[in-house]
Amino acid sequence: MSRRRLVAALPLLTALAACGTESALPESVGYGAAPQLPEARPQTIPTVKIAPVVGWPEGRTPVAALGLAVDAFATGLDHPRWLYELPNGDVLVAESNAPPKPDDKKGGLRGWIQGLVMGKAGAGVPSANRITLLRDADGDGVAETKTVFLSGLTSPFGMALVGDRLFIANADAVVAVPYQTGQTQIAATPVKVADLPAGRNHHWTKSLVASADGSKLYVGVGSNSNVGENGLDEEVDRAAVLEIDPATGSRRVFASGLRNPVGMAWNPEDGRLWVSVNERDEIGDDLVPDYMTSVTPGGFYGWPWSYYGQTVDARVQPPRPDMVAKAIKPDYALGSHTASLGLTFYTGALMPQWRNGAIIGQHGSWNRNPPAGYKVIFVPFSGGKPAGPPQDVLTGFRNEKGEAMGRPVGVLGVRSGALLVADDVGDVIWRVTPARP
Repeated sequence: MSRRRLVAALPLLTALAACGTESALPESVGYGAAPQLPEARPQTIPTVKIAPVVGWPEGRTPVAALGLAVDAFATGLDHPRWLYELPNGDVLVAESNAPPKPDDKKGGLRGWIQGLVMGKAGAGVPSANRITLLRDADGDGVAETKTVFLSGLTSPFGMALVGDRLFIANADAVVAVPYQTGQTQIAATPVKVADLPAGRNHHWTKSLVASADGSKLYVGVGSNSNVGENGLDEEVDRAAVLEIDPATGSRRVFASGLRNPVGMAWNPEDGRLWVSVNERDEIGDDLVPDYMTSVTPGGFYGWPWSYYGQTVDARVQPPRPDMVAKAIKPDYALGSHTASLGLTFYTGALMPQWRNGAIIGQHGSWNRNPPAGYKVIFVPFSGGKPAGPPQDVLTGFRNEKGEAMGRPVGVLGVRSGALLVADDVGDVIWRVTPARP
């Protein structure tokens, strides 16, 4: 089918998908340590429920939870996705989107539909391929300095400073540049540290964190498919967290079976690595819940053969009961199709009710009716483990017509104690603080 014919047919396909959608369970049953997992119902035509992007009207913001306030820290950005704070309080923003992809002739009707869906949802714009520096020197909660810090990158995402080297995870490689405190621009050419799986890049974002001593880098690499339909040869070192030695560039799989591991953060209570993971699509509006989990070195988490431990995905052939048997059940579900991308642990003093808990940016669904996500949530922790139901932090990213004014991605607690939220289609960085008297 040609692109023109498919564009013309999209309203019909959307209507067909909606007609085949069963009444969804309450969104809440897809959260927590024991989410409800209904019977899988594979979809020939996937559920398509798009929140078209319209941007923020003048004077409108997300809705902060009771006791909180939200204001714009920076505006006029170009698809801001990820955030990182430097030691002097400067904030780096990866302005980024998917790189050009090779022709995906195996994608068929599903691939075309999903491409059009992503475009309507705001993910079809060219990548700015840069990192921008934001500085709030006077501490008034608004970045008065906004400069291009580093450009000419390849769909950059994760960032980590180790000593005087800033590491950036491009879509195809980890690169490094020298950095001195206070710099507002980097002129040096990035040096490649290690290649990363690229090619089709069905999932292109590459998150990045460094170990406490800086001797290892950890990179989240998503799958090249929904459930391996492009062949497992394309999944080598994908759907995994990779461990990289920055001194030599050598890499190994640290944990696998994680369909699309995006946000990564170190738990402040026990030092373990946690990751937020986007699970598979097209087996029902209430399957499969996205999740966050602690990462066991050498652990396997099920993708593509199973989900939530030993729940087999019958679409994947041939079956691998040996792999299913060793799949680790995730720690905490984050709702089906919520696209839970951002993850951080809050360690500031400004909002003590969040101390050591997890904050998650939920980008929002396309494969669920009614839609889910489109908000920022908090999950309390105790002793290094989730200890309660999720609580809304920011909502109101969709308007009364169901259109998306914004979509949250990266979340970051900064030294001032404020929480920053990257809104990639609103082109804003939001700042959350206690409500003013």
